[in-house]
Amino acid sequence: VGFFAVGAYVTALFTSPSSSLHKLPFLWTLPLAMVVTMIFGIVLGAPTLRLRGDYLAIVTLGFGEIIRLLADNVDPLRGQRGFERVGTNNAGQPLFEHATQWYWLTVSIIIVVLALVGNLERSRVGRAWVAIREDEDVAEIMGVATYKFKIWAFVIGAAIGGLSGGLYAGKLGFVNNQSFDVVTSMLFLAAVVLGGAGNKVGVLLGAVVVAYLPLRFVQIADYNCLIFGIALIILMIFRPQGLLGARQHLLAHARHAYRHLTGHPDPSTGDTRHATESTRGEV
Repeated sequence: VGFFAVGAYVTALFTSPSSSLHKLPFLWTLPLAMVVTMIFGIVLGAPTLRLRGDYLAIVTLGFGEIIRLLADNVDPLRGQRGFERVGTNNAGQPLFEHATQWYWLTVSIIIVVLALVGNLERSRVGRAWVAIREDEDVAEIMGVATYKFKIWAFVIGAAIGGLSGGLYAGKLGFVNNQSFDVVTSMLFLAAVVLGGAGNKVGVLLGAVVVAYLPLRFVQIADYNCLIFGIALIILMIFRPQGLLGARQHLLAHARHAYRHLTGHPDPSTGDTRHATESTRGEV
């Protein structure tokens, strides 16, 4: 939630009439928010990414709290007073008049981000990330520059977090430090764990469960943290990979099935029996 807060505050500082920096159109602040959060990602990640597991989680949670407390104590960030009319133009008018316009803008940005991240996954960088996620020690032994690739992942994740924070600020129209507490950070994490880390579709599903269902069914809104906590405990016991686990295993099985049906040899097993039978049939 720390990077989310940084992106929201960058957008608020440059678009809200409450700020002396109210000089930029809203859409221009989105790439600026990404750049600023990338810088914060480098500053935070460089000394801390040698940590692992719970220790790294504590550091990132602490960063989110630092941003919230800074916003409460640094006067230009206006604490609980916050920034009003975020995302308005120089005439004080909102960028979009209807919620559906915000919806389509957000969906378009999500599609672009998913396409870019998908290309990264299929690249050498993505394969390095998968190796680090599965077993960092083995990846390092095999020659993967784990620290460098973790920095890349952290910085890119920070940029996406800043982009989402900027969109949140523009859509809501108001930003103060009360929107970026530990509970919000936990809900972000719950969406990833619930849907399945390493699977974009799974994370989207987790986000729908965490963010949409409490708004759709208001009777459970007061108990959402309790419900998600119980759901996460059940998942950790019976399905630790989440509702939709990492898709690399599914793709591996699909490739093996395709080779089995078509008779192509499987280089991972050295099985050429089907290919030989296919050749005999042609002869």
